[in-house]
Amino acid sequence: MRKANNDLEKDIENKSKIDEMRKQFISDVSHELKTPISLIQGYAEGLVENVNTDEENKNFYAEVILDEANKMDKLVKRLLELMKLEYEDKDFNDNNFDISELIGEVIRISKVKLDEENIEVIFDETDPIYVFADDFYIEQVVTNYFTNAMKNVEEVNGKKQIAINIEKSEEVGKVRISVFNTGKHIDEKHIDRIWNRFYKIDESRDRSKGGTGIGLSLVKAIMSRYDNRYGVQNVKDGVEFYFELSYSRISMD
Repeated sequence: MRKANNDLEKDIENKSKIDEMRKQFISDVSHELKTPISLIQGYAEGLVENVNTDEENKNFYAEVILDEANKMDKLVKRLLELMKLEYEDKDFNDNNFDISELIGEVIRISKVKLDEENIEVIFDETDPIYVFADDFYIEQVVTNYFTNAMKNVEEVNGKKQIAINIEKSEEVGKVRISVFNTGKHIDEKHIDRIWNRFYKIDESRDRSKGGTGIGLSLVKAIMSRYDNRYGVQNVKDGVEFYFELSYSRISMD
């Protein structure tokens, strides 16, 4: 009887979580899709009504529609992933992997954009450093930090720089990864709020650079599941985001 009651309570709790997840998802999607839907509608109506007859403007209208549709697709997918992390008992596929190699790949993928923006990336770690976690989700964390740095990097002393550093502490069994970018400091009133979903320091600037406003929320959800520290701090000439992972026995042996 006790087991049956416990199972029933667990079932009710799970259904309650799913119901809450649905309500939150509908609320978030309804709020965040208003702007792209209105843009798509407006530009589509312009094409139908032949507001612009020349080919160049028609192509521009079509590109805006495609761009906004892609943003909507990206937003919904990331939001679904965030909901799963926050509301479900999701099992992570933890394994030993080289965090140096993962970071190097994230940088490599962004090389074209980095060259276009004349951004210098400093990452000197060449030796393998093994950690124990789900490499799929940790890649999301690294990518979020790195793309965030690319969006906000500014020239200081004649250079736009992003520096990634790995600190190893065998005594506590942790590896700390930090991503620094030159630029303005984050106002203290925003420091804690930026981890909330859809919180944007500069709404217009964030949208123009394609942000969904949930990247740091994903970082928070992933790190919370591992019970590892993460955060951001203003440092000399810029801002530094960081997170910690468990050292792999492969690295410690």
